[in-house]
Amino acid sequence: MIRLTDFFDVVRTMLAALLIAAGFNLFLVPHQLLSGGLSGISMMIGYFTGWNIGLLYFLINLPVLVWGWVAVGRRFVVLSIVSVLATTWIMQVIPESSVNTDPIIGAVFGGVLIGFGTGYSLRTGGSSGGFDIIGSILTNRYDFPLGMLLFALNGAVVMALGLVLGWDAALRSMLSIFIAGKVVDMVHIRHIKVTAFIVTKRREEMTRRLLVLPRGITLIKTEGAYSHTPHDMLMTVTTRYELAELRKIVKETDPSAFVNIVETAEVIGQFRKLR
Repeated sequence: MIRLTDFFDVVRTMLAALLIAAGFNLFLVPHQLLSGGLSGISMMIGYFTGWNIGLLYFLINLPVLVWGWVAVGRRFVVLSIVSVLATTWIMQVIPESSVNTDPIIGAVFGGVLIGFGTGYSLRTGGSSGGFDIIGSILTNRYDFPLGMLLFALNGAVVMALGLVLGWDAALRSMLSIFIAGKVVDMVHIRHIKVTAFIVTKRREEMTRRLLVLPRGITLIKTEGAYSHTPHDMLMTVTTRYELAELRKIVKETDPSAFVNIVETAEVIGQFRKLR
């Protein structure tokens, strides 16, 4: 059964796709600049071959979406599929026409739009496809140094552009990717892993629902310093890709719960829940 909240999540995902598509077709593509991830690869292929970049974006994301569906098979991937399809369609509607003449301004504003779109997709509970799905799969199974991997992959794409089309375009693309990353950090979160501390009066129901996620939970007895009222606190370490789903579960289970989410630099020990 489709709930009203699910409908609004799809609408928000499509609005995020609109921002991403506008960033591509109005700012980056007219100046032959790249974004990060698989979209950057699709752009580079499109520049060299003249093929439709929107369709390339969909085709390159397709095997990753299928992999995510098989490996993860959850709400995150469904919303990511909606995002990729919507972005592909909107890129066919918005003409590849620059709204400015300065490629540096194109890199800046393109990065801002793509960053807002990507960050908003992550806050909704999905992603814009590409490396975010790969990141979700890897962090779902392993304690993986994902940040360095994504940096290396994006760097390789930009290096290839620099070798073929010149370093001015490559450096402007790096500026766009950097700005997009900073905007994602502002809209969503910076770290791949976060720790959530949840103080609730509905321990049993909250624990049961959170255990659906692939992370373990630690139960801690607490007491209010002022009221001396006993409470239960649940502590769990999760990833940026699962954070929206965790927020949704907490809000539905106990709207009055106190939640503190902090960035986690490193996890030592068992990260994925033992089954």
